[in-house]
Amino acid sequence: MATTKTKKNTKEEVVDSKKAKTHPLIKSPRITEKAALGAEKGIYTFNVTDNATKNEIKKAIKLIYGVTPLRVSTTKITSKTVVRRGIIGTKKGGKKAVVYLKKGDKIAIA
Repeated sequence: MATTKTKKNTKEEVVDSKKAKTHPLIKSPRITEKAALGAEKGIYTFNVTDNATKNEIKKAIKLIYGVTPLRVSTTKITSKTVVRRGIIGTKKGGKKAVVYLKKGDKIAIA
């Protein structure tokens, strides 16, 4: 029986977020000006569910994008009262996760 060896691609891989798998903990990437500046340094921001833990987020990012985060920080986003055309409403709060990747790892968002 003959075995064949395949060369591994040593180039850095960029994963397209539209073709990637989905996960119930990760709602969406958080696309803001500040997040875009952070992405240049390997820091990515995501909207996550309120009950997501740092370890679960780390596993979800590894499963979806195929990169292992160095660390994950989470922050609660508070609800805010807004007035539009004289009508009082609220902006929904939530939770965001900031994912730090090692040098060379990238995630293609948008």
